[in-house]
Amino acid sequence: MTTPVCPFVRAARPDDTGSAKKVAASGSEAVRKDSGDTATVSPKCPFGYDSNNFKLGPLSCMICQALLFDSTKCIPCSHLFCKVCISRFKDCPLCGADIEKLEADSNLQSMVDRFIEGHARIKRAHVDTNGNGAGEQASNGDNKVIYEDVSLDRGAFLVQQAMRAFRAQNIESAKCRLNMCAEDIRDQLDKMGNTSELCSQLGAVLGMLGDCCRAMGDATAATNFFEESVEFLTKLPTDDMEITHTLSVSLNKIGDLKYYDGDLQAARSYYFRSLGVRRDVIKNHPGVASQILDVAVSLAKVADVDRTLGKEDLAVDGFQEAIKLLESLTLKSEEAGLEPRRLSVLEFLKSQLAEKQSKTVSSASP
Repeated sequence: MTTPVCPFVRAARPDDTGSAKKVAASGSEAVRKDSGDTATVSPKCPFGYDSNNFKLGPLSCMICQALLFDSTKCIPCSHLFCKVCISRFKDCPLCGADIEKLEADSNLQSMVDRFIEGHARIKRAHVDTNGNGAGEQASNGDNKVIYEDVSLDRGAFLVQQAMRAFRAQNIESAKCRLNMCAEDIRDQLDKMGNTSELCSQLGAVLGMLGDCCRAMGDATAATNFFEESVEFLTKLPTDDMEITHTLSVSLNKIGDLKYYDGDLQAARSYYFRSLGVRRDVIKNHPGVASQILDVAVSLAKVADVDRTLGKEDLAVDGFQEAIKLLESLTLKSEEAGLEPRRLSVLEFLKSQLAEKQSKTVSSASP
C-alpha cells in the first residue's frame, strides 16, 4: 500500500489571520516569534519522540518500529516486542535466542498507554503582553515565553505511529492509534465547529481506519469508515487537490468493496462519483499529470463494471477515452516518477480492448 500523507502536515502553515508562524530548523528547540516581545517555545518530549522525525526509543517495538502495542516478552531472553510482531518469529530477532514462550508485560504496556495519553497534551492559555492571562510563562530577559498548545502535534504523532505499524502489518496497533486521533479531532470539532482544517484531518484519518478494517477482513466496518470520510470531505472546498484526491480515493474504495460483494450497480455508482470529482479537478487544474492519471484510473474502473454488466459499448468508450488521455500526457522532468504508473494503467487499458477485439474475431469465425 502507498504510504498515506499525514493529514496534520498543514499545521505549520500560516494561520487564518495571515500571521505566519515561522518555525526554526532546530526541531524541538524551535522558538516562534509572534510579536516583538513574546516568544512561544515548543515543548520537548523527554523520550525524544517527535512527530516529524524518525525515532526509536525505549518504548518502541524494534520490529514494527512503532510504540509497543500488546507488549510481549520473549522467554528466556526478556526482549520486548508487540505481540503480533514477535508471534511471527521462532527466534528473537534481536539476540537470536530460541523463544521458549511469550509472556504479556501488562506493566510496560500500561506505561506506554500513559505515555501516549499524555504525549503533546501540554495546553496552557496564552498570556497577553500586559501579563493579564491565566497561562504560565517563563522569563527570557525582557521577553515573555509562553509554552505552546501542541494538541495538533499529538495528532501528527499518533498518525506517524499508526503508519509505521500499518506498514509492518500490525493492524490492531495502527487502528488503536488512529481511533485515538479521530477522538481527539471529534473533540476539537465539538469545540470549534466544522472548520476546513479539522474536517480534512478527520476525513483522512477515517479513510486510514477504513484501510485498517479492510486489511482485517471487516468489509462492513471499512465501508462505514470510508462513507464517514466521504461525508466530511464533501463539506470542504473543491479547489484543494489533496482533499479532492482523498475524497475520490475513499469513493473508489467503497466501490471496490461493493464490487467484491457482488453489488455491481452500487460499485458503478461510487466509481462514477469518484470520476466526477476527478473530472472537476482537471477542469480547474488542467495539465496536472497526477490528476489526469487519476481520471484515467476512474474511467477504467467504470468501464470495467460496465463490461461486467454487459454494457460493452459503454465500456469500450471508457477504455478508449482513458487511453487517449494517457497517450497524450506529456510528463515534465519533475513528474518522471509517474511514468511507471502511466505505463501500467495504459497496458491494462489496451489489454481490455485487445480482449474485446479477440472475442469479436472469435464470434465472427465460422
